[in-house]
Amino acid sequence: MALKVTPKAAANRLTGLAADAEGGMVLKVSVTAPADKGKANAAVVKLLAKEWGVAKSDIEVTQGAASRTKTLLIRGDGTELMRRLTDWCQDKGLKRQ
Repeated sequence: MALKVTPKAAANRLTGLAADAEGGMVLKVSVTAPADKGKANAAVVKLLAKEWGVAKSDIEVTQGAASRTKTLLIRGDGTELMRRLTDWCQDKGLKRQ
């Protein structure tokens, strides 16, 4: 899963979907933690684990640890995860921005 992260934001929240440079989609995430020594990455993992009902240990930043653009690995049954994430996006009313 691709993310665009805003550290040092006013609140921890998921703000929507946006197009990336290659025309794909990224989930926009804001966290209050600073981009210092992995604090923002840890806040992102904690927020997403809570929102999606998965263990923090099942979410890993695989690319972009020091960048605002990140790629996550989410461990588990791919079909079930996709269904849950699709339902979650619909429930949250997340739309392309």
